[in-house]
Amino acid sequence: MVEKKAPGEKTSASKAAARKTASKKTTPKKTGATAAPATTGAAEAADQTGAHTVVAKKSAAGTRTAGEDAAPVPPARGATAPGDLAVRPGEDPWTPEEVASARDGLTGEITRLRNELEASGLALAGLMRDSGDGAGDDEADTGTKNITREHEMQLAANAQEMLDQTERALARLEAGTYGLCEVCGKPIGKARMQAFPRATLCVEDKQKQERRG
Repeated sequence: MVEKKAPGEKTSASKAAARKTASKKTTPKKTGATAAPATTGAAEAADQTGAHTVVAKKSAAGTRTAGEDAAPVPPARGATAPGDLAVRPGEDPWTPEEVASARDGLTGEITRLRNELEASGLALAGLMRDSGDGAGDDEADTGTKNITREHEMQLAANAQEMLDQTERALARLEAGTYGLCEVCGKPIGKARMQAFPRATLCVEDKQKQERRG
């Protein structure tokens, strides 16, 4: 005969099974709880071993290397004496007399160009006045006045450009950078500066500019 289990035994067995199932479900929570301390421990280990410091040092070293590889453009050097003005190899240094002569030449050219611009302004004002008063002029007279006015305007524009270049040359002379190429930073050459006092480019860069048009 099969013995029947008492109701109390069935209840005890059911409770035991429920406890086992509950313990299995809560097991992953323990795993998650231990993961956080492990992560924290790794961070503390990194701080203790100086891992962050090593990475920072490598990054800084890479930055310094990149900066050292870039070749800087030769800077313009200031001059404290006439002999410090730039010259090409084989040329004699600038003498005080040569510097004074270059300064006088630039200053005289500035005065001449300013007077020329003033005269051109007066001439243009007269031409504009005549063109307004010439209501009865024939076509030939009107064309002649227009041509004359355009010619004066072109002369004035050229004089203004030369004046700007001459003033820049005088400023470079006073700053001690007179005779240095504005593109490569190398000496233009004393002989070239004496022949073309407003020169801003060495022969090589001037030729490149002309080839580019």
